[in-house]
Amino acid sequence: MILKTRLAGHTYEFKSVKEVMAKANEQKSGDILAGIAAESDSERIAAKEVLANLLMSDLRNNPAVDYDIDDVTRMDQDGVNASVYNRIKNMTVGEFREWILDYNTKEDDLKAISKGLTAEMIAGVTKLMSNLDLVYAANKIRIHSTCNTTAGIRGTFSTRLQPNHPTDDIEGITASLFEGLSYGCGDMLVGLNPVNDTISSCSEILKRFHEVKTKWQIPTQNCVLAHITTQIEAVKQGAPTDLIFQSIAGSQKGNEAFGFTTDIIREADALLRVKGTAKGENVLYFETGQGSELSSNAHYGADQVTMEARCYAYAKQFKPFMVNTVVGFIGPEYLYDSKQVIRAGLEDHFMGKLTGIPMGCDCCYTNHMLADQNDLEILTLSLAAAGCNYVIGVPASDDVMLNYQSNSYQDAAAVREILGLRPIREFEIWLEKMGIMENGKLTPIAGDASIFSGKGGF
Repeated sequence: MILKTRLAGHTYEFKSVKEVMAKANEQKSGDILAGIAAESDSERIAAKEVLANLLMSDLRNNPAVDYDIDDVTRMDQDGVNASVYNRIKNMTVGEFREWILDYNTKEDDLKAISKGLTAEMIAGVTKLMSNLDLVYAANKIRIHSTCNTTAGIRGTFSTRLQPNHPTDDIEGITASLFEGLSYGCGDMLVGLNPVNDTISSCSEILKRFHEVKTKWQIPTQNCVLAHITTQIEAVKQGAPTDLIFQSIAGSQKGNEAFGFTTDIIREADALLRVKGTAKGENVLYFETGQGSELSSNAHYGADQVTMEARCYAYAKQFKPFMVNTVVGFIGPEYLYDSKQVIRAGLEDHFMGKLTGIPMGCDCCYTNHMLADQNDLEILTLSLAAAGCNYVIGVPASDDVMLNYQSNSYQDAAAVREILGLRPIREFEIWLEKMGIMENGKLTPIAGDASIFSGKGGF
């Protein structure tokens, strides 16, 4: 298949839909590293023009990874609603973009159409959108999910409280947890990345989280982000767990590189429905990030955005409580600078929403990337305006265990006040009871973690 267009007196030819998709992507250092990126802005524009004139069916019929060798492709393709797909299969990708952005296209329309989309179709239309397009389109959609509380309701903006510690010291973790709670963080999740991926360490931290949540009657969810197999064994041994976590990729090979299979996810989901501590039906947590498939040589020559969209198609099959892209964590080899990180965060959030999953973002960057806290704050505010379910909160924006920068405990409060957003309602009521929040704003005692020591502490 030769796809071509003429631009400014030059004819550009592309050998496949996969090549068009890669070269239509906004510049990403990972695509350059993989040798698939457009060689010039002119070639990128030409690829976008060709992409805009492809039919939506062309994207479905050319998945990034062959159906016969990849369970992500099979699950995505087999899950398409035929009648919905038939409504849009003969639209061009450009026409589909215009329909999404049309003022008369509402939330219910977008949720209905998502049932007829594959990951490649979603990735394709994303490549034709500006950053503002991505914010505007994503803002139309809200995806609700329920664990102990219900997240994603319009008007809310939540946080995952991440009290990581460089040695998994339980008292240090608890101190950071109390500090985060005192700033109004944690309504989405209290979730820690462990240093020690052992059953005993995972269990000890889960028990402490459960003790704090129970003693202070905090309406939230808890999780320790150990490997999925470690968490499964901890739950089997009685560790109190609301959610089980796993990082996922956009191909079966990528998931195998992460050390799990689809059957293991199904085992975790079934286990929590019997031995978990959650009240609701959504009990899984997934993280993604552009470039992970390239790092494990599991991208099959496809670009980062397309592979990321496939992560969301995979996540959708399991009805998770929460998904987030850890957007700048892998480093400049995949997203070189703040411009690429901001673009990727907006792309990922929109793609997750259009897929139909409850989407958040870890607005982050590594210290060897050309980015700083000002860039991160622009992304955070843009995502909140786009209706992002949640962001991460760490002490002073600095995760001393993972050695990267993210949102501080204070950031969410500022964003909520600017945009008129609130925490999850049950959590807000709890904050008001504790004296931490009043009328949607933090009170003078916010940030004083000593309020948790008056009844015994830990």
